[in-house]
Amino acid sequence: MGSAWKAVADDSRRQVLVLLKDGEKTPSEIATHFEFTLPALSTHLKVLRDAGLVKERKEGQRKLYSVNRDGMSEIVEFLDLFWDERLRPETVRRDQIQKTEKKYGVEKDWKLRKKSERR
Repeated sequence: MGSAWKAVADDSRRQVLVLLKDGEKTPSEIATHFEFTLPALSTHLKVLRDAGLVKERKEGQRKLYSVNRDGMSEIVEFLDLFWDERLRPETVRRDQIQKTEKKYGVEKDWKLRKKSERR
């Protein structure tokens, strides 16, 4: 099993995790957010899977990937050491969240969610 810390050290793999946070996606769906090839994406997914951060499920010929929340526990437990009242979700400002989402390429998702919340 690979190291979760080494797996998340790569920007592209962190972006893949962010894309998968809301549910399963096929490699083709993930690839639309990146400029690298499917074989390169496959390598990133293997590293994440070997580190226990991503789960793979087969549905017929398709492979579906999702975040393995149990596998994220090592990282979450470590970061929780630094989490205090000032960083609780209810005190984090929306602009800080949007800045983080933009950094990881999911700002578009926020705009879509915001529109759907209005309906």
